Formats: sequence, C-alpha cells, structure tokens
Amino acid sequence: MEENKKIATRQSYGEKLAELGEKNENIVVFDADLSGATKTSIFAKKFPERFFDMGIAEQDMMGTAAGISTFGKIPYVSTFAMFASGRAYDQVRNSICYPKLNVKICATHSGITVGEDGATHQMLEDIGMMRGLPNMTVMCTSDDTQTRWAVEEISKINGPVYLRLCRLETPIIYKENEKFEIGKAIQIGDGTDATVFATGVVVSEAIKAKEKLEKQGIHIRVVDIHTIKPIDKEMIIKCAKETKQLISIEDHSIINGLGTAIAEVLIQEYPCKLTRIGIKDEFGRSGKATELLKHYGLTAENIILQIGGKVNE
Repeated sequence: MEENKKIATRQSYGEKLAELGEKNENIVVFDADLSGATKTSIFAKKFPERFFDMGIAEQDMMGTAAGISTFGKIPYVSTFAMFASGRAYDQVRNSICYPKLNVKICATHSGITVGEDGATHQMLEDIGMMRGLPNMTVMCTSDDTQTRWAVEEISKINGPVYLRLCRLETPIIYKENEKFEIGKAIQIGDGTDATVFATGVVVSEAIKAKEKLEKQGIHIRVVDIHTIKPIDKEMIIKCAKETKQLISIEDHSIINGLGTAIAEVLIQEYPCKLTRIGIKDEFGRSGKATELLKHYGLTAENIILQIGGKVNE
C-alpha cells in the first residue's frame, strides 16, 4: 500500500471516464451542476458534444439518461450520492431498474467523509437503498487502481450499476496490473485469527490494522468487497470457516449496508458471529473527514481493539 501517494476515487473516476470516452464513442455523461466536484468536467472538456449538464434537476437527469440508453448509448450519470440515490430514488427505481436499462450511476461524495458539508450531504444509506433494487449492481471501490478498472468494466455489462465513490483522498492499494472481477472479493493475507471485511475508503484502514497486528503476533486477513451486489458468498463462507473472528467495516450505516449483506449470507450458509463497524443508526455531523472517521470508529485502531490487540504497539 502506497501511504505517501493518495488520490480520491472521484478523481480517478473523472480521469478514467475521459480516457474511456476516447475508446468508446457510445459513452455519454450527465451531471447535475456539480461537474467540478464529481470530476466529470474532465470528460466535458474533451467531449463537449457528449456531455450534458442538467442543472440541479437530478430526477430529470435520471429519466433523460434512461431514455438515451434505449438508443444504444451508455450514459454515465454523476452527482453526489445524497442526490443520486436519495433525491432521484423514484426515477432510479422505476425508470432505470424496472426496465433494466443500461445506465451507470457514479455517485461521488458518499459517507461521512464528505466532512464539513455535514449530515444533509453525508449519505449513509445509499448502499442499502441501491442493493434493494432488482437488476442493480452495487459497487464501492477502495483506491485509484480499482476505480479505474471499475469505470471501464461496468461499461461492458448490460444493466444498471451504482458505483459509490469518495471525496477523501486514500492510499493506493493495488498495482496497475492487478486483476479484478465484478462479484469477486479480494483477499489480502492468509491470517486465521480474524477476517476484516471492508469496502471503499476504509479498506486502507483495515490493511493498516493488519500490518500493526502482525507485529503483535496476531495474523488476520482483509477482504476487500468492492462488489456489494452481487456479493461474493463463497469468499464470506470460506473466511467464516477458516478464521476465528469476523468483522465488517464500512463508511455507511450498519443498517442494510455491507455488514448486513454479509450477515444475510452467514445466517443462511454458515451461522456465526459478525461484529459490524459503521455508523450506528444516526446521522453524521460536520467536521474534518479524518476526525469523523475517528469519532465513528472507522479506523485501524478500532479494528485492532475489536480483535483484542494493543493500539500503542
């Protein structure tokens, strides 16, 4: 993991989207007056004729993207997660998922790491909302490499996708030639003392915890679940059988998020205890992203404590 080199997944998205536009002329991009923040402005500068700023009209944007997808275009629709999954939920459900149209919803500024924007903009429920929709693929990437892969890979599958992206800069975890597959989690390490399932911005925190625990003689594995729906059932069951403790961590509510998705697999296939780390049925608050991660326990230190290690070693 490259601690010194950090990049926000929204930036990776914008850069890769512009690159993808050169390869595939069917790619069109929609935004809702936030192209500077979502980084779709990079695409807009290169392909102004294929970029549509719909203004502050997210519901209209989803409906328009649904319509243009029926003509063979592949619309990438971007705005903050709060607006993509919250304000436009009706249109995502009925205009995109119900007819199973080929629309890629790439939502930035998810979770509490939106920071100072506060509770109204910190979307903590979107994974649950989107994974509950039939026909929807739900993804949440953890670093620059994985995001660039996902942006291109989702263009190859037919149907709705919700790609969750972050504002906070995070370390680069994977090498450029890393192989990924939609629906297949990535196992990092072979420790048997515990498994930490993580997604998105907190995967790097789980890896930090792994490295610190190894110095204490505690060996864990980290599982990066970049695809939350369809979830990798085989990996979850494998880790449940092979490790002594299971923990999930996510920058999302513990209700109906990653932890819930894992628990649904366990209760049917291999019942055992799962400790869920996330936002505990409350709204976020305004503050610096790093301070909020610490306040809500979304840190390597909290993972270490949950596993029984020592924080100061």
